[in-house]
Amino acid sequence: MNKTTACPLDCYDACEISYENAKIKGLKKGHTQGFLCPHLNHYTQYETIQKPRYKGKEISLQDALIKLSAIIKSTPNTEVLHYRGSGNFGLMQEVSDHFFTSIGATLTDGSLCDGAGEAGIIDGRGSNINMPLSEIEKSEVVIIWGRNPHTTSSHLLPIIKNKTIIVIDPLKTKIAKMADLHIQIQPHGDLYLAMLMSRFVHIDNACDIEFLEEHAPEYEEFYELTQSIRIKATLDEIGVTLGQIGQLLELTKDKKVAIVCGVGIQKYSDGADVIRAIDAFATMKGLFGKEGCGVAYLGNSKDKISSPFKTKAKRVSKVNTEFSKFRTVFIQGANPLSQMPDTSRVEKSLQSVENVIYFGLYENETSAIADLIIPAKSFLHKNDIRTSYSHNAIINMPYMDVSLYGISEYDLSAYLCKEFVVDLESEEFYINHFKSFGTQKEDGSFVVTDRVEIPYKNGFDTDDSEFCFLEEFEPLGNSEKLFLITPKSITSLNSQFAREENVYLHSKLGFQEDEKVVISSDNGSICLKVKINDDVRSDCVLIYSGTKGVNNLTSSKHSLDGKNAIYQENKVEVSR
Repeated sequence: MNKTTACPLDCYDACEISYENAKIKGLKKGHTQGFLCPHLNHYTQYETIQKPRYKGKEISLQDALIKLSAIIKSTPNTEVLHYRGSGNFGLMQEVSDHFFTSIGATLTDGSLCDGAGEAGIIDGRGSNINMPLSEIEKSEVVIIWGRNPHTTSSHLLPIIKNKTIIVIDPLKTKIAKMADLHIQIQPHGDLYLAMLMSRFVHIDNACDIEFLEEHAPEYEEFYELTQSIRIKATLDEIGVTLGQIGQLLELTKDKKVAIVCGVGIQKYSDGADVIRAIDAFATMKGLFGKEGCGVAYLGNSKDKISSPFKTKAKRVSKVNTEFSKFRTVFIQGANPLSQMPDTSRVEKSLQSVENVIYFGLYENETSAIADLIIPAKSFLHKNDIRTSYSHNAIINMPYMDVSLYGISEYDLSAYLCKEFVVDLESEEFYINHFKSFGTQKEDGSFVVTDRVEIPYKNGFDTDDSEFCFLEEFEPLGNSEKLFLITPKSITSLNSQFAREENVYLHSKLGFQEDEKVVISSDNGSICLKVKINDDVRSDCVLIYSGTKGVNNLTSSKHSLDGKNAIYQENKVEVSR
């Protein structure tokens, strides 16, 4: 029988899937359009953990659950930490939060990915409502700002075909080579470019004055702020020309424009300001609240959905968690020894934890040091439901196939809730709770009820319904060191699947193909093999996210807003 479900992976697309004869295929309807990303195309080829282990020895699943219960019971509640990753978008993932919250354990907050950008969006617009794919499809011009759709959102490609494409990115990506205009900007130059774009829109009398007077009346004060930027010196520094800005403004003049942003542009201490500056340009152009126009980043995937689980708990930052303050750490669907910044600090902190418990699908750096390992079930072998931060669909993820290995998040939580006398409803109850937030459309698809197709059609969600412009920003800094950029790889997702092992450098830096080099920052160092790639700027060092050891280089400091990791804040040096 042909059955349908959805991909659980943490990406923009949230694809719908046909599963038949143990094979995964993309549904031909909707935005999935019959094809899948490389991660999902090869999903079943990656070996998952099958046997639980304790202190390096295989044990039965029942013994693992008994051991888990005993460990938690022997630990004071205040010394238990639940560290849950965000790489699985199933809404049932929070059921484990319910258990740990109920017993008084500590949870995490903050973001390893997108928190600074979201904070900036909320500061300016009052809420984070994303521009869905259906509206990007209606645009005439698409500005791809720091996103690589061939890697991270391949289902965007068919809907932007035959549109005018502008790419702003330090890398000459595949989409950049296809674009009508590519601005190969210096990393962290995005804020200043966006500010200057707003300035020139104003100078050229290309602002949407009617929109601004109604929804953003402080635009003149913002224009004065943009005048504090020295044009020539700034453009020379960030690698942009006046001609490129002029071409961008001409290509977008009197057009429906969608600005599609990636998360890399906000992996800095002032990441919130970067997104606010881009939003300000869109506001000056009057792009909000109109069909086919707006800014797409990462929306709130749980917008208009309430959780049935208890999740109000004491929390510590996911970015710089001090594991050593806890006796028992339960790590679910995460690999902090790879994904968290400042790996040496994380390693040292975890070494002093009495009980490290890993609950997940794949072996990795964290499972290698865990005391107790409990294998999880994949999305094909359990019930779940998911939403997306790229579109408004709510997609059922029913049980697809039998697996003799692992345990689902619900079943593990149900076992613990019974052991600790914590109230828990049936799995069906929670699935139906989430389903109740969906509405079926005429084409048969389900969307989250009350989510809008055109964000901010009736004004912004600030207290006065007006857009809030930036009032100050940090001046452009200089450094002789190289920029570290850590984009997603087409072969891996975070630290899952086929991970990269190289550093990519421009030939002008003078290194040789396959030469071993040391990349160092104020935080640490890593030794990698060189791959020459002149699509990378010569002032950049490209190491893909998920490369083993890359976070030796990164700082565990937070962004100024949003409690976000600032992976690209660190400058680096390369030596033989």
